[in-house]
Amino acid sequence: MPKGLETIIQIVLALVGAYAAAFWFCLVVWTFRDIQKRSRDVVVQVLATTLVLLFNVPGLILYTILRPPETLAEAYARSLEEESLIQDIEERQACPSCKRRVSSDFMVCPTCRAQLKRPCANCNRLLQLGWSVCPYCGVDVEPVTSPVATPTARVHA
Repeated sequence: MPKGLETIIQIVLALVGAYAAAFWFCLVVWTFRDIQKRSRDVVVQVLATTLVLLFNVPGLILYTILRPPETLAEAYARSLEEESLIQDIEERQACPSCKRRVSSDFMVCPTCRAQLKRPCANCNRLLQLGWSVCPYCGVDVEPVTSPVATPTARVHA
């Protein structure tokens, strides 16, 4: 074999080897960063990184099959969304008498006419029935313990 051809082959093999080593190193680094985003368990992080370190591409394939499906940030966002939905459900008010949904600014239930809130005598803002003081103007008020259905007013023609 000519001396010049041997040198070219050695250079090509060195470049291919350097590329393979850099590719392998990048796979290991990517795996380590990815598992850090998916798990706080140090043992799992070490095992996942070692899997790719030892087995290269087949190890990466195994890792992608076995890794947790969502990142910690995605799990946190999902839990915040669930918590927000639960809070929304809990904030919906219902009439204590007929259990129908009512708005927070209703003074009486439009279905059964039960008293839900009452106006403050001083500032006219709506107060919960059990409150003994108006939180808006500080005036003492007499608390009402239970909702009272108001009689239906009928107009006779």
